Amino acid sequence: MAETWVNSAEGIGADLHLELSGPGGRRAALTRALRDAVRSGRLVPGTLLPPYRSLAADLGVARNTVADAYAELVAEGWLTARQGSGTRVAERAEPVRTASRVPVKAPPRARGPRHDLRQGKPDASEFPRSAWLASYRRALQQAPNEAFGPGDPAGRVELREALAEYLARARGVRTEPARIVICSGFAHALRLLFGGTSGGGSTDAVLRGPLAVEAYGLGFHRDLLTAAGVRTVPLPLDEDGARVGLLDRERAVLLTPAHQFPTGGPLHPERRAAVIDWARARGGLILEDDYDGEFRYDRRPVGAVQGLDPERVIHLGSVSKSLSPALRLGWMVLPERYVEPVLALKGEREGWASALDQLALADFLGSGSYDRHVRRMRQRYRRRRDRLVAALAAHAPHVEVTGVAAGLHAVLRLPPGTERSAVKAAAWRGIALDGLTEFRHPEFRHPELHEPEKAPHEDQGSIALDGLVVGYAAPSEHAYGAALEALCQALPPG
Repeated sequence: MAETWVNSAEGIGADLHLELSGPGGRRAALTRALRDAVRSGRLVPGTLLPPYRSLAADLGVARNTVADAYAELVAEGWLTARQGSGTRVAERAEPVRTASRVPVKAPPRARGPRHDLRQGKPDASEFPRSAWLASYRRALQQAPNEAFGPGDPAGRVELREALAEYLARARGVRTEPARIVICSGFAHALRLLFGGTSGGGSTDAVLRGPLAVEAYGLGFHRDLLTAAGVRTVPLPLDEDGARVGLLDRERAVLLTPAHQFPTGGPLHPERRAAVIDWARARGGLILEDDYDGEFRYDRRPVGAVQGLDPERVIHLGSVSKSLSPALRLGWMVLPERYVEPVLALKGEREGWASALDQLALADFLGSGSYDRHVRRMRQRYRRRRDRLVAALAAHAPHVEVTGVAAGLHAVLRLPPGTERSAVKAAAWRGIALDGLTEFRHPEFRHPELHEPEKAPHEDQGSIALDGLVVGYAAPSEHAYGAALEALCQALPPG
């Protein structure tokens, strides 16, 4: 018995695995093996077969043996041969279907919502394909040979240099390329910092709990931290952002200071200074989730807290909102003392973020394409926001809209007890959106989480509301008007 994979380096024919066995000599065995491969469907109609010389060399048989086998199968109608186009499986050579075979039906595709107003999703139709393709081509052409080998766990230096320049210019971050570590997004960063699965397969943690988190945030992130054994302590919110004056014995705090998620609004300047003072006095650490800092509409963007003290803040960002979550590219800007521990957890090689995507993003940043795309999308999303506010003013003036100065979503505050029915009414109209209470920390209402005089009661001004979190970025432009009309119809009457 012989087995072969035809060498595709010649650029002719398909890789082909054959087993030659049975009576009748090599020609009969080859003819039988090829016929069986076509009959079973392994070789589909139109497949280009290897030339005589290649297949004969791989099988260790004479060229005439292969030529005769091909000729016999052409005569039988299994193959076709034309001068200059090689030997192919005949178009009519359909595989034989046995009566005992039960056809397998493909599972039905789940139907998506008619109107997608979920938070955190950019407009996928606006991905800058032409500009990204141009950057990818340049990156491939200019990439050094070593870029196609094992990746540096810190990330490509070209991207780290481009990010250091961009973050300093656009977000007020103070750093250098050696203190930036590339990751596949915010969740990956949390796993690396708090001991989830890492590129190096380690479960050791760079940071330990307890960790203070804003009372409203993504449950997915809380679940990830809980799975890593980290206790999260809810930090109440008010109109000025997280109430950082309630920080107590926590070792670190996770904040969204540029645009609190999901309630909206930046962290007040006095509280930005106060949380830095807390970190310095207690030896604490601030994790800054800068998830959509570029998209501020009514005044200049709020700079990063990291710029106030680079040794007390870990700045975390990604392109999930600005470009696409499909790219799976993010970064950590680390205090110097955390760089080596994070790299040790990632392992000796980059196992998460594609080096070629990193090179493309570096070019995209350096060429100015990223800035142009962000400016364009900022204008588009601002128009989307304005249309949402205008529609609500016209059709549901009793609904208060908040958190609209920045980002890709708004919060519609509802009368107490009406959120669940509003979400159901939206679903009945084919609208996918989130209720505000879904983002509330499950322990937020428990006063024993703080000292009695610091209990986060609602009568102290903390946010604890019913509402809807409406993402206005995801729908395509032509579908947005219908989505707004359906949303207004789903809201409770005034």
